[in-house]
Amino acid sequence: MIPLAHEIAVRVTDLSYRYPDGTGALSGVDLVVRRGESVGILGPNGAGKSTLALHLNGILSGDGHVEIMGLPVNKKNIREIRSMVGLVFQDPDDQLFSPTVREDVAFGPLNQRLEPEQVDHVVSRALRWVGMEGAEKRSPFHMSFGEKKRIALATVLAMDPEILVLDEPVSNLDPRGRRTFTELIDSLNVTKLIITHDLEMARSTCNRLVVMDGGTVVADGQPSSILGDPELLERHGLM
Repeated sequence: MIPLAHEIAVRVTDLSYRYPDGTGALSGVDLVVRRGESVGILGPNGAGKSTLALHLNGILSGDGHVEIMGLPVNKKNIREIRSMVGLVFQDPDDQLFSPTVREDVAFGPLNQRLEPEQVDHVVSRALRWVGMEGAEKRSPFHMSFGEKKRIALATVLAMDPEILVLDEPVSNLDPRGRRTFTELIDSLNVTKLIITHDLEMARSTCNRLVVMDGGTVVADGQPSSILGDPELLERHGLM
């Protein structure tokens, strides 16, 4: 059954992209994500997963069509698109740039032109959501990697996005950090696209898995179906 338009959070149609040096990254990608889904994007290095993510809020623009909540991703809509799509990078140092945690988390809301008291509220709320309340005056540069991950997530949650895109959210975390960060992500009541090599995280957090390889979607289905197919996983560098 085709989902109704108002049920669709992300629609990608025939999307292709080449980097300026000529490297092909995406080739005819089609993807529909319903509102409220938690979709894992799996695939080997170079499959095009991160490149796809960068198209969802207009950082990159290729050939094809991308819609977020029914809005085409284009220059006209880019401000609204970026308020709806929160992208959390694999390396939090790519996302944190201010002297204090508060300044980093407040950056997005200030650009949304919220009133000062509203900014204070959303910053406190975002830090509470990620378990970092009271860290406003700390320097992100003096934090552990796991703490930086939480602050990077808070910078996105402060924007109150409808769609959360996380690129390798548990990479480089120790087992305890991986477990607690996975639980945190699982608790967030938004549409989620999770790029990950962690098959256990994909199994526990996602209700649907998409496998990419060679810049295109090669499989799409329930976690039990995808992860229960060792031939598929091996063929596409996942085991």
